[in-house]
Amino acid sequence: MIRKFFPLDKNYLLEEAQFALQAELLTQLINTVKTQYELRHNPLGIIDSFSERIQKFTPNEVTSLNHFYQILAGVYRYKFGNSQLEFVWDGREHFEKYKIDWTQTFITWTNEFCKQELFINAVLDLTVFLPGNEQAHLAENRMNHFILRQFELKIHKSKGIVAMRVA
Repeated sequence: MIRKFFPLDKNYLLEEAQFALQAELLTQLINTVKTQYELRHNPLGIIDSFSERIQKFTPNEVTSLNHFYQILAGVYRYKFGNSQLEFVWDGREHFEKYKIDWTQTFITWTNEFCKQELFINAVLDLTVFLPGNEQAHLAENRMNHFILRQFELKIHKSKGIVAMRVA
């Protein structure tokens, strides 16, 4: 699925690499969020109905986070993507290089994001507690707000990614 988030969003090989990793990285994101939640809010490992529900959740279906992933992939292309292919001096294909670079960045961002309670709660709401619920769009709005705060970028439905202007 090709979606241009900004006028120069033309690195289709990078976008293809990002979408090839989508299910794998989102599963990893959910597992990281679950672990971080337990470390923060249940360090003794006391089992109650709430923590049991989180622990038993298996990320078989990650479609509730697809929108967030696509936006995050667009942010990566906006910040680091280049519409021109660069020379890869170590003999790897561009596709493989993009997969490795995107995976490393996604893991780094995930670890940074998990330091914030807003992010952990939004991911748990979208996956464990509210999937398919009418109020799930509120958690999606929190995720968009999180991206705004984290990267100082605004996501418009018509314009795509726009840098915030500070007065």
